Amino acid sequence: MQRDTFVVRQSFLQWLHKRSNPGRIVNLCFMIVLVFSTLLTWREVVVLEEAYISSQRNHLDTVASSLDRQLQNSIDRLLLFRQGMHDAIETPLAFEVLQDAVSRFNTVRMLPTWQLAVDKKRTLPINGVSDAFVEKTTLLNRDAERISHEISAALEVGYLLRLASSRAQTEARVIYVSRAGFFLSTDTPDRAGDITARYYNLVTQSWFTQQSERNNRARAVRWFISTPSSWTGDERTITASVPIYFDRYWYGVVAMDFTLSTMQRLLADATEDRTEGEYQLYDTRLNMIATSAHAGSPVNHFDEREAAQIAQAIEHDTGGGIRLGSRFITWERLDHFDGVVLRIHTLHEGVQDDFGSISIVLALLWALFTAMLLISWLVIRRMVSNMYTLQHSLQWQAWHDPLTRLNNRGALFDRAKMLAETCRQQSLPFSVIQIDLDHFKNINDRFGHQAGDKVLSHTAGLIASALRKNDVAGRVGGEEFCVVLPGIGLEEARGVADRIRCRINSKEILVKKSTTLRISASLGVSSADEAGNYDFEQLQSVADVRLYEAKQSGRNRVMWRDQDRK
Repeated sequence: MQRDTFVVRQSFLQWLHKRSNPGRIVNLCFMIVLVFSTLLTWREVVVLEEAYISSQRNHLDTVASSLDRQLQNSIDRLLLFRQGMHDAIETPLAFEVLQDAVSRFNTVRMLPTWQLAVDKKRTLPINGVSDAFVEKTTLLNRDAERISHEISAALEVGYLLRLASSRAQTEARVIYVSRAGFFLSTDTPDRAGDITARYYNLVTQSWFTQQSERNNRARAVRWFISTPSSWTGDERTITASVPIYFDRYWYGVVAMDFTLSTMQRLLADATEDRTEGEYQLYDTRLNMIATSAHAGSPVNHFDEREAAQIAQAIEHDTGGGIRLGSRFITWERLDHFDGVVLRIHTLHEGVQDDFGSISIVLALLWALFTAMLLISWLVIRRMVSNMYTLQHSLQWQAWHDPLTRLNNRGALFDRAKMLAETCRQQSLPFSVIQIDLDHFKNINDRFGHQAGDKVLSHTAGLIASALRKNDVAGRVGGEEFCVVLPGIGLEEARGVADRIRCRINSKEILVKKSTTLRISASLGVSSADEAGNYDFEQLQSVADVRLYEAKQSGRNRVMWRDQDRK
């Protein structure tokens, strides 16, 4: 290769020598330098753009995680209310006060509106409508066999709702709406005349009607934007709702209301330390709910074409980025909200940040390439090389144990599970070896931890040298190692384990000046072909049990079958 390059270079110089016009030579060299400098500069721009995109995603991921954590508390409470209602329906409490309330219901159920209150200072009252109102629609149903248990359960859950309303910092209202013609709400109406209109408003909301078996078979939490009403202060609300089912019967819906101002506050809290770029919260239909833009600051809006491009990109991935003119948009879906967070970074903001400064420097270097081309190219290459080296170093540290240079526990488990699944799909054998050094604590006690580290490092090298290229070894504990053998059955795995044991036991290790010692290890082997089980964690557990059987049997040995099978 070097010889061919030398021949080409010599031919090129001979061709230049034949040209008698120095101007042509200068122009030709200038054009060559210009082309190559432009290509190299463009390559660095591509690398810088990838780093910029990664930075934007990291910023957004931090904000999305913070917002998700805030919403998770409310969703956990919502699911707690559902579980409480389910348990109360399944096993009603035999309290006399609850039985009296159920008895009172039978006397007022024919009235246009009614209210059952046990203790308004401790629980929420039940507000209901008549049998005649319930019979007007097929969506509602007052089942005679279930209504008493549901009334009793609703009063029990009312205690939880009352407690939640006194401590709520996020949700504006928590409510249970029954198909049997009643509801409980943390903002219970003061006037009985409001009950009918309010109940009608509740059961006609999308967050109630869309929780039927046909519309929500998974019975998961659903999010809706509710229309303004007099009961929400004429303010649009975001409602999270979940259905109540027991014995395959739909009783009703538990819902939480969040005002837009609350969502605005949550987003502001999540972006408190993020001054660059604007963060916006949208629902699944790309209706803006909140923005991090300060009062008086311009808000980034999208026209129909831009909104369509964003919606199409979001539809195919849970997170990513897209460039719209001079703006770069990154998005991330939330786990506990049926929506998406967007981060808008404009060209003006990009020029002012670190990435913009680097871009300007690159442009100036390219413009002045006649004087500084070679130096600037070397500097930039060194910067990029250092960046790649740092990235590879951090990646290596994240997946490897720094002392033994083997896979750490997390990396080993991830790779082992993937290999186990591949072997299962291809019907290949799959084996696991657990290794534990014998009397390792005594080494630390006698010679110190530095000597123990030497023993661990030396042992790791011996283990790695006994394996194939596609085998995986890792350190899973203090002096405990694990080896994954894809494509190897139990008998062959036993041989590998014995080879490792012999290598460890046959080497003397210099732990101090003029002081060497010989160590041993106990090993346990398990394989998927024993019971057809490819679950790595179970195979590791079996190997671990056999390892301790090897220790109990005298150490420095391999146990590859259960004691009762020998």
